[in-house]
Amino acid sequence: MTIERSLRMIAGAFVAASVLLGIYVNPLFLWFTLFVGLNLFQSAFTQWCPMMAILRKAGVRS
Repeated sequence: MTIERSLRMIAGAFVAASVLLGIYVNPLFLWFTLFVGLNLFQSAFTQWCPMMAILRKAGVRS
């Protein structure tokens, strides 16, 4: 799996998990959903994402 596909999978899992936690546990978990969305938004402009750096260090192929 490539970095781009891994990043999409992780972002989708984070968003889904934080929405479910926000619904069933505490609405404050929805702030994490906002954080993930804003991080994806800024990475579109800066071409830098912290998760991509982590995945590169973990050895995920480009």
